Amino acid sequence: MLAPMSAKTESDAEAKKSPSIMRAEFPLLIALGTLVIFFGSGNRLVEDISNPLLLVIILFWLFATILWSAISVTQHADCLAIKFGEPCGTLILTLSAIAVEVTMISMAMLHGANNPTLARDAMFAVVMIALGGFVGLSLLLGGLRYREQYYNLQGVNSYLNVIMALAVLGLVLPNFTTSTSGPTFSTEQAIFLAVTSLSLYAIFLLIQTVRHRQYFIESRDAAVAASSANHPVHMRSTAFHAAMLLLYLITVILLAEKFAVPLDNSIEQFHMPQAFGGAIIAALVLSPEGLGAIHASVRNQLQRSVNILLGSVLATIGLTIPAVLTISLITKRPIVLGVQGGNLPLLILTLAVSVVTFTSRKTNVLQGCIHLLLFAVFLLLIFSP
Repeated sequence: MLAPMSAKTESDAEAKKSPSIMRAEFPLLIALGTLVIFFGSGNRLVEDISNPLLLVIILFWLFATILWSAISVTQHADCLAIKFGEPCGTLILTLSAIAVEVTMISMAMLHGANNPTLARDAMFAVVMIALGGFVGLSLLLGGLRYREQYYNLQGVNSYLNVIMALAVLGLVLPNFTTSTSGPTFSTEQAIFLAVTSLSLYAIFLLIQTVRHRQYFIESRDAAVAASSANHPVHMRSTAFHAAMLLLYLITVILLAEKFAVPLDNSIEQFHMPQAFGGAIIAALVLSPEGLGAIHASVRNQLQRSVNILLGSVLATIGLTIPAVLTISLITKRPIVLGVQGGNLPLLILTLAVSVVTFTSRKTNVLQGCIHLLLFAVFLLLIFSP
């Protein structure tokens, strides 16, 4: 009798600790309320540029709501990650975030014909924020806490090989092609790159989830080091987390459609650099993943942190480039992909530093500081190119 009573008592205690669904999913109520307001008013609120203060309020309102909802996407993806294990769990999180990013960039492209560089700026910003800012913070905080952290070398090399190939083909090669004037692709080149990017990303997914899945799980040293880590999350059924993940995603995508309009108007109204719009989109999309990666690194789970950040960069390049090229071909809107000015050597340097950083099976604080320096240069070049 004592054992069942004890088990029941522990179960009741856990139930009391677990928050109610209404309180846990409060961001969804806020997001749905925001959707009702902005879709109920049509485009009147988001298109109004007569009052700069109102424009800023609407921009920050939508930004905060989307970010809060995106963080909730991350939380439910984390629960699914625990249930399904690596690397499938991280893949769910990555594809969820990239769906938001592709939607936001597409909506912004379709809103106005005056910003052909937005997609390029957003993709470049994702690379710099992920490989510079979030990788730097993860390595720095993890190194300060554990001195050295371990990861699976084969998995990281697989990520970096594909990232370097697609980044150079999509963001560097357009500067040197001669079929068209400027850093753009011809129709034939655009179709080839779109098909190639999708195909290579599909092959990578096959490697990651089936053929060489062991490359992307914790190495033996890391598993021993992180064996005491726990997951302070409130787990419910797989169906619940999957349904909530999908619902939050749909909400974020609909809000992103509205957010693209005041973002574009704000850049024009306040004469901000065009690259700033891409950086805002990238920061909004990457924030939940970046926080998840930093949290994993602090728990001494560097492999999960690496899977999240490098997976985000790879998915951004592998899926966003085909999406924006397709939109450009269908709508006949010009699109500039080639990174120019000081950003071009910065991109090459960041890719090279990333390769050097991940040449052994462990990291330390020095590598984190170098990546953060590159991120600081990226921020400088936005406002002082």
